[in-house]
Amino acid sequence: MALSIIYTRAGVGIEAPLVTVETHLSNGLPSLNIVGLPETAVKESKDRVRSALINSNFEFPARRITINLAPADLPKDGGRYDLPIALGILLASQQLDIRNIEDYEFMGELALSGELRPINGVLPAALAAKREKRKLIVPQKNLAEAQLIGYDHVIAGRHLLDICAYLQGQKQFEFKPVVHNKKQIIPQPDLLEVKGQYAAKRALEVAAAGRHNLLFIGPPGTGKTMLATRLAGILPEMSEKEAIESAAITSVSHQGLDASLWKKRPFRAPHHTASAAALVGGGSNPKPGEISLAHHGVLFLDELPEFDRKVLEVLREPLESGMVTISRAARQAEYPAKFQFLAAMNPCPCGHFGNARGVCRCTSDKIRRYLLKLSGPFIDRIDMHVDVPAMSQEELKAIPDDRCESSEIVKKRVLTAVKRQVELRGKYNAMLNPKELEQQINFAPEAENFILNILEKLRFSARAYHRILRVSRTIADLENSDQVTQKHLGEALSYRRLERMLMQVA
Repeated sequence: MALSIIYTRAGVGIEAPLVTVETHLSNGLPSLNIVGLPETAVKESKDRVRSALINSNFEFPARRITINLAPADLPKDGGRYDLPIALGILLASQQLDIRNIEDYEFMGELALSGELRPINGVLPAALAAKREKRKLIVPQKNLAEAQLIGYDHVIAGRHLLDICAYLQGQKQFEFKPVVHNKKQIIPQPDLLEVKGQYAAKRALEVAAAGRHNLLFIGPPGTGKTMLATRLAGILPEMSEKEAIESAAITSVSHQGLDASLWKKRPFRAPHHTASAAALVGGGSNPKPGEISLAHHGVLFLDELPEFDRKVLEVLREPLESGMVTISRAARQAEYPAKFQFLAAMNPCPCGHFGNARGVCRCTSDKIRRYLLKLSGPFIDRIDMHVDVPAMSQEELKAIPDDRCESSEIVKKRVLTAVKRQVELRGKYNAMLNPKELEQQINFAPEAENFILNILEKLRFSARAYHRILRVSRTIADLENSDQVTQKHLGEALSYRRLERMLMQVA
């Protein structure tokens, strides 16, 4: 038989569409042609495959070889096609006799020696192979990633010869699923290490309980970054579905997936020099950006006004939709981006505006220009703006250790509030749409008139109003209250610090 058909998977966003590798040998001048919209790395596979076959003691056919990667209109990139191309040539040249080849899918890059090198995007391919009930053959270093979904029919080899021997029944691989300790304790920074700042800690707890976006505002050295890095330690553990979605995005990124971090919520903190493409993703072959890598986790932007305004504006749509679409002339990719936004900033260029313990050297115009780097629509999308004031050494020393709660204690309250939300509403409060919010808010008799009067006086937008209601609903859940009272609304209103600052310098 001079024709063979092998199955593999491409990588498009976080999807892994099926690719059929058709190999045909015919008479004519010796050559190897790859068709089916291959990119440079795929075209170069002909040289890797030739050397790998020769160095593995196989014969490279001195015939006209045509390899078609179908469907033809799907772009193919990377070295993942090396292994299926090599097996296709061996099968078409009758150097291998494999009767049930249609039950397998193959992925892997070949070294010139025939060794198998790891590739990106194995997890989405394993999910697709599981749905199609096919066995997946991957490089040994990708085995842990492929088995994260609990699929037993994953076979891994270190060399092309290992795979060929297995397919011909000459070698058996022991199925030893990689055990991932579901209850492993990953050390996290503890809130116990942050002295004082009780209001900011309370805001962090509310944000964690309802998945609200949070902005810390305060002078340098007051603990804003310390508080931010402790958010992940009080968040609920990821569900199996969330962990797979997050891992799939990491798998297709350039950084690859570390299976030891399974179920650990991602915490991404890009530098303020990051570009818009770095945040949302991009490239000729679109790859996920920081907001997608933070899916089901936290995106932390320190020194928020130092980011380019155009960079911050690209976050507006993902903050609302939880999805980012990257369009290019040749292709389009969609990546989920349901992240919890966390940021920190100084109140002015020198950092001491409104600080009783420091002298602000900025004029009102400088402060206004500094704050106006953040647009109104962007500020509206941040649920909570919290002041983190400076504290003297005497105040810090006077705080007894028993007044500082650990992350474990705070997390218990967060988990109770989250459980209440999921049981009553099926989602976090931050994800309630306006109609659901209207049905679930349940005002106490005096509370509705109170918030409407405040709304009229402070001229909040409708978006800001809804975000205040969502935060107040979370505060009520933390207190196990069915009704949202004036007290809950008052606390939620206190978390709008940035609007008050803008009024001061207006």
